[in-house]
Amino acid sequence: MTHGWSKKHLLGLEDLSAEEITIILDRAAEFKKLAEEGKPKLDFLSGSAIANLFFEPSTRTKTSFSLAAKRLSADTVDFTAASSSLSKGETFIDTARNIEAMGVSQVVVRHRTPGAPHLLARHLKVPVLNAGDGTHEHPTQALLDIFTIREHRGSLQGLTVTLVGDILHSRVARSNIWGLTK
Repeated sequence: MTHGWSKKHLLGLEDLSAEEITIILDRAAEFKKLAEEGKPKLDFLSGSAIANLFFEPSTRTKTSFSLAAKRLSADTVDFTAASSSLSKGETFIDTARNIEAMGVSQVVVRHRTPGAPHLLARHLKVPVLNAGDGTHEHPTQALLDIFTIREHRGSLQGLTVTLVGDILHSRVARSNIWGLTK
């Protein structure tokens, strides 16, 4: 499998090109095909540890990241803010730096504050993946949406999409708009 990906972080779809989105979608299709061929667990991330730093409640996204890491043979560290030193005054950045210092290979972050993953990306040496930041973006959910549309339609060309709901405050809608209009 070749991927052609050169970015360190995945912070949002706003800053990705159509080609970069296609690289991600094509890679996801390769992994899906392997799973369908009876290879549900792969060793691509063997020896890696991924920290899931979730500063707000999440069921589907947190579980999806944990399962994806395990299916790629990575170890996971699941962080919840309620039981952390944040309650004793430790800062967001210091919390992430401490977890990074324990030897994690990547950080997945979900935070209620727009731009929080970008802030971590400036302060950490490891790759940061945005799992949703306030009302700003939820790039991985949008990538899943776009992947599903592409699978069912074969192409995104000439597609008209209607988004319904509280679009102004929807991080998923914003990411879908950026991803679908490239």
